[in-house]
This record gives sequence, C-alpha cells and structure tokens, in this order.
Amino acid sequence: MSAAYFRLQQLISPSLPIGAFTYSQGMEWAVESGWIKKADSLYDWLDSLLSGTMVTMELPMLLRFADAIEAGDADACLQHAAFLLSCRETSELRAEEHQRGQAFTALLDKLPESAEWPELNNPEWRASLEMSQLAGFALACHKWQINREDMLRGYLWSWLENMVIGAVKLIPLGQSDGQRVLFRFTEKLGQACEQAFAIEDDDIGASSPAQAIASSLHETQYCRLFRS
Repeated sequence: MSAAYFRLQQLISPSLPIGAFTYSQGMEWAVESGWIKKADSLYDWLDSLLSGTMVTMELPMLLRFADAIEAGDADACLQHAAFLLSCRETSELRAEEHQRGQAFTALLDKLPESAEWPELNNPEWRASLEMSQLAGFALACHKWQINREDMLRGYLWSWLENMVIGAVKLIPLGQSDGQRVLFRFTEKLGQACEQAFAIEDDDIGASSPAQAIASSLHETQYCRLFRS
C-alpha cells in the first residue's frame, strides 16, 4: 500500500486544522427553522446538496483544478477559483471559500515536503490557492500522486462526514443515527463521482435554492454555533 493512500486519509480527516468543523453551510438555520428535524430529513437535505451542488459543481471543479495544476497552467487555476467563488450565492458561503482556502494554504506551508513546491511561492498560483480550498486539495493530491478517482471519493466523503458531524451537534442527533445516515449514502457516493467525470464545462453549476435561503438567513440568526 503506497503512502498516497495515507496522505489522502490525512487530507480528508475531520481533524485537519482548516476549520471545516466550524461551517454548516446553511444547515444550522435549516435545523433552527424545522426543515431538518431528524435523521430522515437530514438525509433528504444532504441528498439534495449531493445532486444539486456536489455532483454538478464541486467535484467537476476539483477535476478542473487538477487538470490546470498538472498542466502547470496558473492562469487557468486562477480562473477556476474566481468562477467557483462567483457560484457561491451568499456572503457567508463566499467568506467560507476564502477562509478555507487560506487555512488550507497555510497548512500546506507548514508541511515538510511542501517547502519544495514552487506553487506556494508563486504569487499567481498562491492567489488561486488562497481563494479556494479545492485548489489546495488538488495541488496536494497532484504532489502526492493521488489519482483522480480517489481524490473525488476522498473529498466527497470528507464533505459528507463533516456535515453529519455538524448535524449530530445541531439537531441533536444520536451518534448511531448519524452513522446510519452515512451508511445510506455509501452506494450513492461512487455513482456521484462517476457522474462528475461526465459533467461538461457548460453544465457546471449549482442548483440548491434551499441552501442559499438558509445561508442568507443564517447570517442574521440570533444564536449560532457555526460560522456559516
């Protein structure tokens, strides 16, 4: 078993110090408003985000970042980051994109091998890395020779696990119920990654109006645990 496998586990670990646990992506307001009340409604919420955002935007954009990095095309990487940021529908989601990108880049700066990565010292590359976490994730996967399929699977699982961890705190949901929600998704995740490979450039985009509404209202929610 190669080191790439274990490096991927490090990248997708909930303990990765990039603050992923501080974001609910609108879910906190959805729980407060009663849209999400228990395991079944949590599953429905996450399933809509999987099909409406992850498959059609996040994962295809991750592949575009990987292509640009492999080709050494800093301009394309920056364009991808700007496009992804423009697709974030609320100020909270845009701020999250920036903050996670900056945190991920700062983490890469501190890893031993990354001192030899020229992208981190190039202002043009660094601008895209600090604009979006996906750029940094794709860069790390490229440097550590993590293949595209595993890259998508790992990123998707990391997103799903963080969302369920947040829901366990918010609803509140029992740990076992949270695991059952994760289990229900296991067969869908592979299909989602396969679909992402087939998304053409003109079809990339998100369609999650409920998340946009929830995130907008979360900005002024009186009592909050999460930053978004």
